[in-house]
Amino acid sequence: MRDRSSVVIIKDEKVVLIQRIRDDAMYYVFPGGGIEPGETPEAGAKREALEELGVDVKINECISKIEFNGTQYFFLSEIISGTLGTGQGEEYLDKNRDSGTYLPMWVDIDSLSLIDVRPSEVALKVQSLFN
Repeated sequence: MRDRSSVVIIKDEKVVLIQRIRDDAMYYVFPGGGIEPGETPEAGAKREALEELGVDVKINECISKIEFNGTQYFFLSEIISGTLGTGQGEEYLDKNRDSGTYLPMWVDIDSLSLIDVRPSEVALKVQSLFN
Protein backbone atom coordinates (compact mmCIF):
# COMPACT_ATOMS: atom_id res chain seq x y z
CA MET A 1 0.00 0.00 0.00
CA ARG A 2 1.29 3.42 -0.98
CA ASP A 3 -0.28 6.82 -0.46
CA ARG A 4 -0.98 8.78 -3.64
CA SER A 5 -1.50 12.43 -4.58
CA SER A 6 -3.33 13.87 -7.58
CA VAL A 7 -4.06 17.29 -9.03
CA VAL A 8 -7.47 18.53 -10.13
CA ILE A 9 -6.83 21.32 -12.63
CA ILE A 10 -9.91 23.20 -13.82
CA LYS A 11 -10.13 26.01 -16.35
CA ASP A 12 -12.99 27.26 -18.54
CA GLU A 13 -15.36 24.50 -17.33
CA LYS A 14 -12.86 21.79 -18.29
CA VAL A 15 -10.69 19.51 -16.14
CA VAL A 16 -7.37 17.89 -16.98
CA LEU A 17 -7.53 14.09 -17.07
CA ILE A 18 -5.21 11.41 -18.37
CA GLN A 19 -6.82 9.04 -20.82
CA ARG A 20 -5.51 5.54 -20.17
CA ILE A 21 -5.76 2.61 -22.53
CA ARG A 22 -4.65 -0.58 -20.87
CA ASP A 23 -5.62 -4.22 -21.31
CA ASP A 24 -8.29 -3.31 -23.90
CA ALA A 25 -9.95 -0.86 -21.50
CA MET A 26 -10.17 2.92 -21.91
CA TYR A 27 -10.65 5.04 -18.81
CA TYR A 28 -9.57 8.39 -17.35
CA VAL A 29 -7.65 9.30 -14.21
CA PHE A 30 -6.65 12.49 -12.47
CA PRO A 31 -2.93 13.20 -12.94
CA GLY A 32 -0.96 11.92 -9.98
CA GLY A 33 0.98 9.09 -8.47
CA GLY A 34 2.72 7.69 -5.46
CA ILE A 35 4.02 9.91 -2.68
CA GLU A 36 7.76 9.41 -2.15
CA PRO A 37 9.20 8.72 1.34
CA GLY A 38 9.53 11.98 3.28
CA GLU A 39 7.36 13.86 0.78
CA THR A 40 4.15 15.65 1.80
CA PRO A 41 0.98 14.91 -0.19
CA GLU A 42 1.11 18.48 -1.56
CA ALA A 43 4.73 18.11 -2.70
CA GLY A 44 3.89 14.76 -4.29
CA ALA A 45 1.01 16.29 -6.25
CA LYS A 46 3.25 19.13 -7.45
CA ARG A 47 5.98 16.70 -8.57
CA GLU A 48 3.52 14.41 -10.31
CA ALA A 49 1.96 17.34 -12.23
CA LEU A 50 5.40 18.22 -13.58
CA GLU A 51 6.27 14.60 -14.42
CA GLU A 52 2.93 13.64 -15.97
CA LEU A 53 1.77 16.91 -17.51
CA GLY A 54 4.87 19.09 -17.90
CA VAL A 55 3.38 21.91 -15.83
CA ASP A 56 4.25 23.61 -12.57
CA VAL A 57 1.18 24.01 -10.39
CA LYS A 58 0.04 25.91 -7.34
CA ILE A 59 -1.55 23.46 -4.91
CA ASN A 60 -4.76 24.69 -3.32
CA GLU A 61 -7.27 22.86 -1.12
CA CYS A 62 -7.66 19.12 -0.80
CA ILE A 63 -11.16 18.40 -2.17
CA SER A 64 -11.18 14.66 -1.59
CA LYS A 65 -9.37 12.02 0.42
CA ILE A 66 -10.11 8.38 -0.41
CA GLU A 67 -8.95 5.24 1.32
CA PHE A 68 -8.06 2.62 -1.31
CA ASN A 69 -4.74 0.75 -1.13
CA GLY A 70 -3.53 3.61 1.08
CA THR A 71 -4.73 7.20 1.19
CA GLN A 72 -5.36 9.06 -2.06
CA TYR A 73 -5.36 12.88 -1.93
CA PHE A 74 -6.95 15.08 -4.62
CA PHE A 75 -5.90 18.76 -4.65
CA LEU A 76 -7.53 21.61 -6.54
CA SER A 77 -4.58 23.11 -8.39
CA GLU A 78 -3.82 25.75 -10.96
CA ILE A 79 -1.18 25.85 -13.67
CA ILE A 80 1.55 28.43 -13.02
CA SER A 81 3.85 27.64 -15.95
CA GLY A 82 4.76 24.98 -18.47
CA THR A 83 3.00 23.37 -21.42
CA LEU A 84 0.38 20.71 -20.88
CA GLY A 85 1.39 17.47 -22.57
CA THR A 86 5.15 17.84 -22.18
CA GLY A 87 5.51 15.52 -19.19
CA GLN A 88 8.73 13.54 -18.95
CA GLY A 89 7.76 10.97 -16.33
CA GLU A 90 8.73 7.31 -16.58
CA GLU A 91 5.29 6.44 -17.94
CA TYR A 92 6.24 8.36 -21.10
CA LEU A 93 9.94 7.57 -21.34
CA ASP A 94 10.25 3.90 -20.34
CA LYS A 95 9.08 2.02 -23.44
CA ASN A 96 9.62 -1.33 -21.67
CA ARG A 97 6.87 -0.62 -19.12
CA ASP A 98 3.80 -2.61 -19.96
CA SER A 99 1.36 -0.07 -18.57
CA GLY A 100 -0.62 1.04 -21.60
CA THR A 101 -0.93 4.57 -22.95
CA TYR A 102 -1.13 7.93 -21.18
CA LEU A 103 -2.70 10.92 -22.94
CA PRO A 104 -3.27 14.17 -20.99
CA MET A 105 -6.31 16.14 -22.15
CA TRP A 106 -8.91 18.72 -21.22
CA VAL A 107 -12.37 17.21 -20.64
CA ASP A 108 -15.65 19.11 -20.26
CA ILE A 109 -16.80 18.97 -16.64
CA ASP A 110 -20.34 18.28 -17.85
CA SER A 111 -19.20 15.04 -19.51
CA LEU A 112 -17.53 13.55 -16.41
CA SER A 113 -20.58 11.43 -15.60
CA LEU A 114 -20.65 10.06 -19.16
CA ILE A 115 -17.13 8.60 -19.23
CA ASP A 116 -15.23 6.10 -17.07
CA VAL A 117 -13.30 8.34 -14.65
CA ARG A 118 -11.49 6.65 -11.78
CA PRO A 119 -12.20 7.20 -8.99
CA SER A 120 -15.76 8.11 -9.97
CA GLU A 121 -16.51 9.73 -6.62
CA VAL A 122 -13.89 12.43 -7.30
CA ALA A 123 -15.34 13.07 -10.78
CA LEU A 124 -18.77 13.50 -9.21
CA LYS A 125 -17.28 15.83 -6.57
CA VAL A 126 -15.72 17.98 -9.30
CA GLN A 127 -19.05 18.14 -11.14
CA SER A 128 -20.87 19.13 -7.95
CA LEU A 129 -18.41 21.98 -7.35
CA PHE A 130 -19.26 23.54 -10.71
CA ASN A 131 -22.97 22.81 -11.19
